[in-house]
Amino acid sequence: MFFDDLENGIENENHVRFDIIKPVDKTKVNALIASYIKKHLQIKVDGKLLTMNYLGYEIQEDAAWCYLEIPKVNKVSNIEINNNILFKLHSEQINMLNVTVNGKRQSTKLDAPTSRASFGF
Repeated sequence: MFFDDLENGIENENHVRFDIIKPVDKTKVNALIASYIKKHLQIKVDGKLLTMNYLGYEIQEDAAWCYLEIPKVNKVSNIEINNNILFKLHSEQINMLNVTVNGKRQSTKLDAPTSRASFGF
């Protein structure tokens, strides 16, 4: 996502200012991003809500790449994703989803206010 949108989205919800490119306290910025993502992105596999581990972020040009992992997912028949990241900031936000399971890739886009998608494998 665009790093300035992520920064603004977090600032608007938490009423806190920070610099995502040159953070004074990167640990605090990582905590803010992790909390924001946890609040706005949920993933269920076969009906079970999974816990995501936030690994960190990096800035490449104008994008913020946020890295997450979900360990120990064995068999996947269905994935449900609720993703309303940046919906409060932009009423016309579009979030792209790409899901790959066992080499099979499926994609969709979520146009605000639609925040849910399901993928069958």
